[in-house]
Amino acid sequence: MIELYTHPMSPCAQKVRIVLAEKRLPWTARPVDLPRKQNLEPWYLKLNKLGVVPTLVDDGLPVIESSIICEYLEDAYPAVRLRPADPHASAAMRFWMKQVDGKLHPACGTLQWPLVMRPGLLAMPESEQRRLLELIVERERRERQKRLLEHGIDAPDVVNAVRTYQQIIADMETALGAHPWIVGAEFTLADCALAPYFQTLLQFGWTALYARCPRVADWYERVQARPSYISGVAAEFPEPVRADLRHKGAEAWPKIARHLETA
Repeated sequence: MIELYTHPMSPCAQKVRIVLAEKRLPWTARPVDLPRKQNLEPWYLKLNKLGVVPTLVDDGLPVIESSIICEYLEDAYPAVRLRPADPHASAAMRFWMKQVDGKLHPACGTLQWPLVMRPGLLAMPESEQRRLLELIVERERRERQKRLLEHGIDAPDVVNAVRTYQQIIADMETALGAHPWIVGAEFTLADCALAPYFQTLLQFGWTALYARCPRVADWYERVQARPSYISGVAAEFPEPVRADLRHKGAEAWPKIARHLETA
């Protein structure tokens, strides 16, 4: 039995849910309450020592880190292939996955966290805020969340996050000039990895970040039409949630737009 410890708005969890759907694998959701920092409770840290989602448990054994989980699923359940057979294309796939992990994911967290996670923490006493943030295992993520808690969307990290998005989107526009999917003619783990980070832009109404890149816009439209995206991502956002996110995104957009002009 496959279990996935997940949260609807986690891009890393969304990525794994897309892969599970592409491979048509049955699985059981184990929700983790991120706003209340359930991911830092002792029971969860026993499963995932980094205290992040998702965690995949297959036959009772945990696998952590979303890109590793995706490659694990590719190796363990190869009936539907999401890794190119060509070694060069496979290397390109891993390059894009590394770009996501090292650059796009921190940028996305910087943009999303103040709007989605910060309000829950602000509702707690300051002593509880500090206690929970100190539980974050990775120092860089811990210090970033402290800055985002204090400054919100005005944190100094935000302008760099917008610039990172812009650079990745420009690189994608170039890559998609050569083939319909990010590394070739077939949909791969690279597409699975990138797609959730456009959900973040869509949910907040920030699609202007890729409006000048028609190939990227077309790619994302085709991604959204895939059954794996519909069931693994879109279905997790009922209309009341979408409306709330659009409202939050509209309030923050003027500041994001200023960063976009200087990126």
